[in-house]
Amino acid sequence: MDPLVLIIVVAALVVFAVISTVRVVPQARRYNVERFGRYRTTLQPGLNFIVPLMDRINTKLDVREQVFSSAPQPVITEDNLVVNIDTVLYYQITDPRAAAYEVADYLAAIDQLTVTTLRNVIGSMDLERTLTSREEINAQLRSVLDDATGKWGIRVNRVEIKAIDPPSTIKEAMEKQMRAERDKRAVILHAEGERQSKILTAEGTRQQNILEAQGDQQAAILRADGEAKAVERVFQSVHKNNADPKVLAYKYLETLPSIANGQNSTFWVIPGELTQAVKSVTDAFGDYSKMGAPAGDGTGEGAPDEGAEADEVEAGESEATAEEATSGRELTAGEPALEAANVDEVAELAAAAVQDAKAEAKAAEGKGDRTIDENTR
Repeated sequence: MDPLVLIIVVAALVVFAVISTVRVVPQARRYNVERFGRYRTTLQPGLNFIVPLMDRINTKLDVREQVFSSAPQPVITEDNLVVNIDTVLYYQITDPRAAAYEVADYLAAIDQLTVTTLRNVIGSMDLERTLTSREEINAQLRSVLDDATGKWGIRVNRVEIKAIDPPSTIKEAMEKQMRAERDKRAVILHAEGERQSKILTAEGTRQQNILEAQGDQQAAILRADGEAKAVERVFQSVHKNNADPKVLAYKYLETLPSIANGQNSTFWVIPGELTQAVKSVTDAFGDYSKMGAPAGDGTGEGAPDEGAEADEVEAGESEATAEEATSGRELTAGEPALEAANVDEVAELAAAAVQDAKAEAKAAEGKGDRTIDENTR
C-alpha cells in the first residue's frame, strides 16, 4: 500500500474520532447520553467528551421555562351548562433524566392532566362562580399539576385560564342582565344626584333665609337706634331751647295735613285737642301783634285808642276761637273715625284754621300800624 494513502486514512480516522468525541452543549440545554442503549450521564453546558461508537446522545432538552397553551376544552358546570375553557401552563424541566425516561410525552401528559383536573374543579362550581373565581381555579390546578408532574422532572410554575366561553344563549342572557344592572345603576345614580341637588338647594335656601333674616334684624336694629337717637336729640333740643306750648301747638297743626294725605290712611281720628291747638295758635299770633304795637309818646293821648284796638283784637280772637271751637265740635260731634273720603276735608279744615289765624294776626298788626300813623298826624 502506498504510504501516502495510509497516512491520509489515519488522519481521517483521527479527525472523525475527535469530532465524535467532542460535544459542545449550549447554555440552558441538557443532553442525555446513552452507552450501548443504557442511560449513562447528562451533559452540562460547555465542552464535553464522549467515547465514539460507544456513547450516543439520546435526547436534547431545554431547561428554560416554557409555555404550553391547550386547546379549548368543553367542561360541564354544576348547573349543567357547557362552557369552553382555554388554559395556559408555564412549566420548567428540572430533571432531564426523569423527563426523558419517566414519561413518554410529557406535554401530552400535562395537557390531559390539566383537562381532567379542570373538569373536576369546574364540576363543583356553578357558572357564576366559575366566571368570578379564576384565582381559585388557577390555584387548584397548579397544586394538582405540580404534585403529579414532580416525578416527571417537571415543575409547573403557573396555570392561567385564558378564556371561558359560555353558550350563546347564556351570553345573551348575561348581556340582558348586565344591561339591566347598568340601567338600574344609572337610575340610582340619577336619583342620588337629584336628591343631593335638592338637599344642596334646600341648604342654600336655608342659608339665604338665615342671612336675609339676620340682615333684616341688623337693619331694624340700626333703624331703631337711629330713630331713638333722633327722638332723643329732638327731645333734648326742645327742652334745651325751652319751647312753649304755642310753638308745639303750631307744629301740631302743620303735621295734621301730612297725616291726612297718607296713601295708606283709610280712616282718621279727629283728636279732642284740635280746638285747643287752634286757640293756642290764635293766642300766639294775637300776643305777637300786641308786642308789636307802640306804647305811645308818654302823654296818654294814645291810651284810649290802644285799649279800643285791644278790645277789637280780643273780640276778633274770641269770635275766631268761638268759630273754630264750633267747627271743632261739629267735626267731633259725629263718629270719631272718618272714612278715607273725608280725609281731604279734615286736612282742608285744619289748613284753613291755620290760615285764618295768620290772617287775623296780620289784620290786627295792620290796625295797630294805622293807629300809630293817626296818632302821629
